[in-house]
Amino acid sequence: MSIENVETEIPIQAPTNDSGFSIWKKAWLFSRKWPVFSVALLSTLIVVGVFAPLIAPENPIRPSLIERNAAPFWYSDAEYTRFLGADQLGRDVFSRLVHGARITLIVVSVSIVIGLLVGSTMGLVAGYFGGVIDEILMRIVDVWLSIPFILLAMVAVIIFGQSFTVLVLLLALFSWVPFVRNVRAETLSLKERDYVMMSRVVGASTLWILFKHILPGTINTIMVIASLRVGQLIMIESILSFLGAGIPPPTPSWGVMINDGRQYINDAWWISFFPGVAIILIVLAANFFGDWIRDHFDPRLRELSQAPPTQQINTESSHEDA
Repeated sequence: MSIENVETEIPIQAPTNDSGFSIWKKAWLFSRKWPVFSVALLSTLIVVGVFAPLIAPENPIRPSLIERNAAPFWYSDAEYTRFLGADQLGRDVFSRLVHGARITLIVVSVSIVIGLLVGSTMGLVAGYFGGVIDEILMRIVDVWLSIPFILLAMVAVIIFGQSFTVLVLLLALFSWVPFVRNVRAETLSLKERDYVMMSRVVGASTLWILFKHILPGTINTIMVIASLRVGQLIMIESILSFLGAGIPPPTPSWGVMINDGRQYINDAWWISFFPGVAIILIVLAANFFGDWIRDHFDPRLRELSQAPPTQQINTESSHEDA
């Protein structure tokens, strides 16, 4: 009996080039694990803000009417050019952009610290003591949330005038509310823990319990709220400056620069364009960094991200087996 050899043709598929996709996927996963983009932009803001007098090539408030609306350097046919152009008074846009970063860094840093200290303290007090104190503080928060902040800021500027101090206090008033509510919620949970109860039994003072046992348990929440609030404060500072309720001229501010370029958007678009791009990038970086902080310091999200993948249970088949 003979066995015939049958040749079968097996189709050979051409190898697919997934290297590009895998590179982008790895880059995305790496960026989700480590906030390189956010840290790079925020570090740039800090460096530029701290060393603004050394980085800026010109005085940001010195006008030069002969160079008013001077084009950026790539406009080779223009009579006068600057690195990023000049504004309607001939002031260097790049220098004003650098010094505007310094103003933004100082204003946001001071206001977020004030809001953090005030809001966290109120949250600790409301959550720990409860009762009438908690009710009063929470009603203050509710009343404050019902007030239009922009309208309040405009009224405050009309009464007290434009100044650095008024702007910082306004931003601090804008930033304290989330700290109160979230720290209060954490405190309500932490004050019922066994180690807090034992501290009360041995006669520990209220201040000792608040700052030694409860406050450390709220640090992660405070860090997350602060990081997420930075981007909002930068945006609010720019909006107030744009509306004339922020940094008084001629001090350079990104919001003021955008307002200065409104009337020249067709002929000198660079006056408003570059500070607008700076605001977008910094706010995005702050929000991305805040998300990363939340994912890594929130215990619930951290446990969820580190949990091993589990197999899905088919409930229908289990019911059938039962």
